[in-house]
Amino acid sequence: MKVAICSDHGGYELKMRLIPFIEELGHTVFDFGCYGTASVDYPDYAFPMAEAVARGEFERGVAVCGTGIGVSICCNKVRGVRCALCGDVLSAELTRRHNDSNVLAMGGRIIGVETGKAIAAAWLGTEFDGGRHEGRIAKITEYENRDNE
Repeated sequence: MKVAICSDHGGYELKMRLIPFIEELGHTVFDFGCYGTASVDYPDYAFPMAEAVARGEFERGVAVCGTGIGVSICCNKVRGVRCALCGDVLSAELTRRHNDSNVLAMGGRIIGVETGKAIAAAWLGTEFDGGRHEGRIAKITEYENRDNE
């Protein structure tokens, strides 16, 4: 699977630990930045990564900032993205199974590296259940595609 990833300075260290881990799981990873711990603005990285996922260039995306909140807000502004902020494995599994999330957000200052790896592994390894959940996802897509004048 092709996975896009990004972070701000608050998520940089977790992102850098996740990249080789995700690659070890057999996925190809592209890093949209940031590239260090100097203070940056998370929208500058979250929007381009989420847009690439929405265009279909990547099957999934992972966004990390200090809390995960900022990047999740940004990613969810991009039409076609369903980003879920997860701090535990069960939420990661359920957001794939029930919500067909295509972007995972995590907080580098909130969770530890091993928890982040476990969340990423669960999220990347879980498929969408479909069935009764398909109608709900269709309603979200219909809403975001309507003219909001």
